[in-house]
Amino acid sequence: MRHRARIHYDNDNGFLEPVLWIWVSDGATLEKEIAPSGRDDFGVYYDVLYNRSCFNFKFKDGKGEKVTWEDNSVDRYYHVQLGQEIWTMADRHNIYEVRPAEPRGHVKDVYQSIKHLVPQDNFYFPDTDVSGMGVTSMLGANILNDGSILFGFFHPRAARVYLCGNFNDWQCPGYPFPQKEKFIEMGLYRGFYYQPNIWLARIKPDKNISNIEYKFYLQGGSVDTERYVPDPYTRVFSEDYKNKNSVVVDPTTFKWTDHNWKAYQVKDLILYELNVYGFTDNDPDIPEEYQGTFKGVTHRIKKGYFNELGVTAIGLMPITEVPSPRRGLGYEPCTFMSVEKDFGTPDDFKEMVDTAHQHGLAVLVDKVFNHTSNDFNPLWNLIDDGSEDGGFYFSGATMWGNKVATGREEVDNMLIDSCKLFIKEYHVDGFRFDATHSYFLNHKLLHRLAHEIKDKGFKPDAILTAENLPNEQDLNLDGYNGYAQWSDIFHDKIKAVLREGEFEGVDNSIENFGSPFYFSKDFYAAHTNNVVNYCESHDENSVQFEVATGGEHLQDPKIKNRKARLGLMATIVALGQPMIYMGQEYGIERERNRIDVNWVKYSEDINSFYQWTKGLINLRKNLDALKVNGYDPMKEGKFSWILGPWLEDNKGGHKRVIGWKAVEKGVIKEEVAVMMNFEGFDIPVKLDLDTPGRWIKLADINHVNGNSNTLEDWDSFVTENGIFDNFILPSYSGFIYKYQSL
Repeated sequence: MRHRARIHYDNDNGFLEPVLWIWVSDGATLEKEIAPSGRDDFGVYYDVLYNRSCFNFKFKDGKGEKVTWEDNSVDRYYHVQLGQEIWTMADRHNIYEVRPAEPRGHVKDVYQSIKHLVPQDNFYFPDTDVSGMGVTSMLGANILNDGSILFGFFHPRAARVYLCGNFNDWQCPGYPFPQKEKFIEMGLYRGFYYQPNIWLARIKPDKNISNIEYKFYLQGGSVDTERYVPDPYTRVFSEDYKNKNSVVVDPTTFKWTDHNWKAYQVKDLILYELNVYGFTDNDPDIPEEYQGTFKGVTHRIKKGYFNELGVTAIGLMPITEVPSPRRGLGYEPCTFMSVEKDFGTPDDFKEMVDTAHQHGLAVLVDKVFNHTSNDFNPLWNLIDDGSEDGGFYFSGATMWGNKVATGREEVDNMLIDSCKLFIKEYHVDGFRFDATHSYFLNHKLLHRLAHEIKDKGFKPDAILTAENLPNEQDLNLDGYNGYAQWSDIFHDKIKAVLREGEFEGVDNSIENFGSPFYFSKDFYAAHTNNVVNYCESHDENSVQFEVATGGEHLQDPKIKNRKARLGLMATIVALGQPMIYMGQEYGIERERNRIDVNWVKYSEDINSFYQWTKGLINLRKNLDALKVNGYDPMKEGKFSWILGPWLEDNKGGHKRVIGWKAVEKGVIKEEVAVMMNFEGFDIPVKLDLDTPGRWIKLADINHVNGNSNTLEDWDSFVTENGIFDNFILPSYSGFIYKYQSL
């Protein structure tokens, strides 16, 4: 059967004699050179007669083989289903069934014409351009002060893009009964790198329409010839789980009350990691309609839960839209700007942050930039740039899903915009970035992100933390301003020592025993700000569970409880910033990746572990000497070892014993001594505390006395010459003492 097709070619590579070359990939004889049939204002066109249903083609300058050819990356594949007239462009392999749009101008000019209408408060107008060209992209759905909505969409390869929604009865070329008079075609503008890649449309919808929903309709440039796509910048998705429409959100209507809030310095962070759903689900003290939502967390904050516990920051596991939030942990995002609707509305989240700030709590949000969902994923194959495995936004795979193409500047722009939006519109204090090791994520993104947010003044005090395992030094930046990495060094060593064996390749030997307690400086950290210490997280077994895997002799409930306390004490007192995982305050025994907490069983009123944890955390919060910081506090005279396996036998030599004295000079000089014994037997030690005076016990493994200053309150000892000869460290024990002059 003979077929006919007209192939348009823009010839933007300037071939003097553009020739169409067609062939088939199965080795058959169809190979043809075809001269142009004519020219038009698009370029040249070729009228082709062929007797195959499909063929490959490309262009070259002149006939024969010894001529200039297009690069192999733009080899094209035609099938009769594409129709009898198609358009092609010199810089891409894509084939279009409609004539590609011409650029209307530059987005900078559009921005200049509407910037006086951009809301100033609690509104983020996307402006990240890490190429340095200063493009204000205006992506997403942005309500302007005159009531109009400016829609922006990044797509460098589409032929045409239409905006459709409930404001125009979803009319577009793909609608079953199209009404062209209702179509809203978006204009193509030059944006990033001054290339035509940003599509804009501005509408003023009927004022009676509420809950505006929308999508973009693409013609060409995607793996699908035509497709609907949600807005990658959508702030929330609709309740329509089938269609998953984007929803226009006005971020300026919420009434904030946190105007006097000031973020914590890194050294003052005591982090509490929680899952929004798991934190209040099935808690009888939370109204049933609030359980598992932002409002449930808000309720807990108002009741003073975190203030009593003493933590200064809550770290929220991911809150962006995922396909199945109540079955998973939230680590499979669909897009990066959206808020998970099962947790509540954007305003519910704002209320939670506002309430947290009223109660002296910083809020950090977990961002997953390394991979996306394999289920519902608007970015997958959205931009067909010729690469395999998902197109423009992806670069391979991880064990969790599609690997995001971090390091590609246009992709980085979107991810940085996501952080800026959460800072500006939701007032979050910072972020925890998931699985950021350079194997999974290009650190170019993290370096640029820190520069864009902190160095350029967007939020200089933003708190940036990273799960970067194993730890890498390049995220330290200048030390004080670097990422606070979850310390793999601390976690793995503590787990190995507590289970009295090996943990994920780390043994419980005395080698480098002091390093985890001295902010892992020997391994990766440049400054105490570069470290988050933890022995439990959503990703790790609880201490009690892990200890029980070490052997039958460690399955005694009393030993597991004691070791859980010892692990928590080590976390709270080690140099760096401590983090606990929700439920750890009760000494819960559980496997990794569990977000359920039996709140009835672990009531703070009856749980002695909770009372002890609360006292310990508040000691850290209120004593500056327990949070000394800097590049090297030892050299600065703030820190000195008093016990350790590398010291003499009477100072813990050759044993899993650690101890130090820390000094902080403020209005009142504070000195504390911290000692821990990880061995299963009592150890007598000699304490060389340097300064004569009384040392008052503030805490041990069973009790916390608070910031006591009187001998009568609790146990203490006196050193006349700064030496105490025979201090007994019981098995699996820990102590905190504070100095008081005689």
